[in-house]
Amino acid sequence: MKNSYHKEIFDRISQKRRNKIINVAVHEFAHKGFDNANINKIASAAGISVGSIYKYFDTKEDLFLTCVHFGVETLEAVLNEVIASPGDLFLKTEKIVRIIQAHSRDQKNLIILYNEMTSESNAKLTWKLAAEMEAISARVYTSLIRQAQEAGKVKKDISPELFAFFLDNLFMMLQFSYACGYYRERFKIYAGEDIFKQDDFVVEQFMKFFRAALE
Repeated sequence: MKNSYHKEIFDRISQKRRNKIINVAVHEFAHKGFDNANINKIASAAGISVGSIYKYFDTKEDLFLTCVHFGVETLEAVLNEVIASPGDLFLKTEKIVRIIQAHSRDQKNLIILYNEMTSESNAKLTWKLAAEMEAISARVYTSLIRQAQEAGKVKKDISPELFAFFLDNLFMMLQFSYACGYYRERFKIYAGEDIFKQDDFVVEQFMKFFRAALE
């Protein structure tokens, strides 16, 4: 797998300019999808020429994959920070839930892009990167649950791999519920119109559900 999907010259421009291009492209791909995203609009919104886009990326596909790769790197950085912090499985899980709440609001377009890239139409385009993303979370969550088992904190008769899968599905649905239109409305149907003002309550109830399953 390629380590990056952009040309070397992209790394030589300022961090501010790189972030601007990525953020604009993430917004366009997230809201229009890969096929309907317009390179001209991306260039215009980023304040650069179309020629500059192709100076940094060989193809539209490479720009899209760079945006997805940015999401993978963001996820890995967040998880590494949580894993390195003190606390057991439950404290770290609570930290991740709170990060999901904040990140889904601050990086809303990135979450919408993640939802978009999981569609069947993008499967061939994004599968390698999606697999990389899933492998990171699978490894981290499985390891945390196994460590908790060894420490006598959770049930011995559960499968760390399957429970990591279940946990990741909860995390994924929660982040979609804060960022994506359909899932936001669904969240309100189940939990009430003011649920987005009750972050602490959501964390508390999530942790009760999680503890009841494992302890």
